[in-house]
Amino acid sequence: MPLYNRRAASPPAEPAAPLSLGALLAQVRAALHHRFPDSYWVVAEVAEMTRPRHVGGHCYLTLTEPATGAEALGFTAQARATLWGSRYAQLAPAFAEATGQELRPGLRLLLRVKVTFHEQYGFSLDVLALDPSYTVGELARQRLATLRRLQEKDLLERQQALALPLGPQRLAVISSPTAAGFQDFVRQLEEAPYDFALTLFPALMQGEDAPASIREALDQVRARRGQFEVVILIRGGGSKTDLLAFDEYGLAAAVASFPLPVLTGIGHERDEAVVDLVAYRALKTPTAVAAFLVDRLARLESLLLDLAERVADRSRQHLASHHQHLQRLADHSREAARQQLQLAQATLAQRGRQAVQAPRQHLRQLGQHLESYRYTLPQAARRALGHEAQGLRHRSRTVLRRFVRHHQHKREQLLKYQFVVQRGFDVKIQHAALRIAATETALLRRENQQLRQLLYLI
Repeated sequence: MPLYNRRAASPPAEPAAPLSLGALLAQVRAALHHRFPDSYWVVAEVAEMTRPRHVGGHCYLTLTEPATGAEALGFTAQARATLWGSRYAQLAPAFAEATGQELRPGLRLLLRVKVTFHEQYGFSLDVLALDPSYTVGELARQRLATLRRLQEKDLLERQQALALPLGPQRLAVISSPTAAGFQDFVRQLEEAPYDFALTLFPALMQGEDAPASIREALDQVRARRGQFEVVILIRGGGSKTDLLAFDEYGLAAAVASFPLPVLTGIGHERDEAVVDLVAYRALKTPTAVAAFLVDRLARLESLLLDLAERVADRSRQHLASHHQHLQRLADHSREAARQQLQLAQATLAQRGRQAVQAPRQHLRQLGQHLESYRYTLPQAARRALGHEAQGLRHRSRTVLRRFVRHHQHKREQLLKYQFVVQRGFDVKIQHAALRIAATETALLRRENQQLRQLLYLI
């Protein structure tokens, strides 16, 4: 027996009535409103942004929290956010004025948001306020990180190791062709008394695509770097927002590692971009860059004129000194020549006297030799003629013997050739006779066969 009686089995609970989707989402909205009644300060990064298309329009954001560590390629959280038209018209200009840049994707923001949920549109955050000071500090931190990274890569001072030509005139200019700063730069160079060979490489100078566009222009210059002496990176004036493109690490590294000196004239009077810090020389405005180039050529011209004047003075002094030396040498040469002429005249007179006596003695000696030749020449001629006659007789006998041997040799060759030809002819006649005999034999055989066939038929 059990100690206790068993309880009676309870009847099965009936299933709860199903909720409609609207009712479920209404409960979610109520729970979120109950759980998050206030607004909250949130740190997030703007991944996407849709600006208002008209005045009074709303701004839609996609906020994310980038992943760190092993998940560095993605993000750990994401939410939609909305800046309603009235707040956007108030917060966006204040943010741009405080930070120097407009709201854009990629910025890390400190926002005051309120959690909202709507049955049709789902979860969202209403942006109530922005803290510009956080973004300013974040931009400063990114700039400092960029500078440290450049320092680690040994890129901050690499341009300073390059040699800027004394008077650069072959210029590769990277700018927007419609920028006022570029026009001012060209006008300043045209008004200068020097000639510049300017080649423009167009690029975007503001906006999110500006760093990539400028790097592409640098790549084009790099391919033709032998044609240029210096690279000029210029743009007109603008807001602090426009300066951010020149703080990008990729652009700064491309400028720092470029094989030609890079001069910048970005147009910001008080602020220095990271590109300015890594360039060979940073000037405030495009006209300042043009003035720098013109002034450099003017200094070079002044130096060359000064050197030319010094060379001319030194040449005049050198010529005067040499003229005096040559004058002394000329005087000495004239005196030496006069003395030499006198000595030569005395020597010539003495040799003239000797020359008159020597021919007379020589003529007497020649006359004596001729007188002795009168008797010896006929005897020598007879002896020479006899010797030559004997030599001719000997040579004629030699030629005759050679001719006889040659004639006999030729006769033997002809007889041998005649024998060979006769023998060849006889051989050919025998061959022909054999062929004729063979032909006749073949004809006789054929006739015999025909006779046998006739006999057989008979």
